[in-house]
Amino acid sequence: MKIVVLVKHVPDAQFDRHLTGPGNTTDRDESILSELDEYALEAALQLSEARGGAKAGNEVIALSMGPAGAVNAVKKSLQIGASSGAHLSDDALAGSDAAATSLALAAAIRYLGADSPVDLVLTGMASTDGETSLVPAQLAERLGLPQVTFASSLEVNGERIVARRDGDAHADTVEASLPALVSVTDQINEPRYPNFKGILAAKKKKITALTLADIGVDAAQVGAAGSLTAVETAEARPPRTAGTIITDEGDAGIKLVEFLAAQKLL
Repeated sequence: MKIVVLVKHVPDAQFDRHLTGPGNTTDRDESILSELDEYALEAALQLSEARGGAKAGNEVIALSMGPAGAVNAVKKSLQIGASSGAHLSDDALAGSDAAATSLALAAAIRYLGADSPVDLVLTGMASTDGETSLVPAQLAERLGLPQVTFASSLEVNGERIVARRDGDAHADTVEASLPALVSVTDQINEPRYPNFKGILAAKKKKITALTLADIGVDAAQVGAAGSLTAVETAEARPPRTAGTIITDEGDAGIKLVEFLAAQKLL
């Protein structure tokens, strides 16, 4: 089985997030592998291991799109256990929205499946920077694949996948034929951490560097030129103001009710 897992290099949530440049794009100086993508990677590794792993011909490819630093998301994936990686990087990709991103990633996946077809594409349920959850569905449409989104469990039975989607009041079991695309939630598993053996092994694993020319995508189709949406203006969030302090002089309850009423919370 050949599985491609999309992994994204996103701003570390421990730091404040900023927009930069004329296109108001995300500042990625302090970035890490998206934690939501680790669940997709773990799902891929479990499926591979259940079928005998690399020795039985199973392959897990970590694919990332982004500037030079995004290769670190691929390297982390290799340390965790991915078989190989691919990094799509091109100056023309800067400023791509979800539509342009899915177009480029679809072309990259076709490139990776040129020698042997890709059986399964796995993604997280969203990126922790944009949080749109749009790319998986768009990618499935561009690749002509059946899609299952927000899967909280995933199995492969022969040439079919079986996934569970949990709702507020019920759960649905969904089946689809392979090849397919699945986005998984953070309830599907508990991602593993890279160990010392995995870190050493990752140094010997291959990372394929890709450009738009390699995957046959015109620069005008991606970036700001190929995007359907754009950020026109952006302003920093105003600092939080001091709250209202109520001193209890026997009428604190009344003052609290008056405050809540003034805020239209009652």
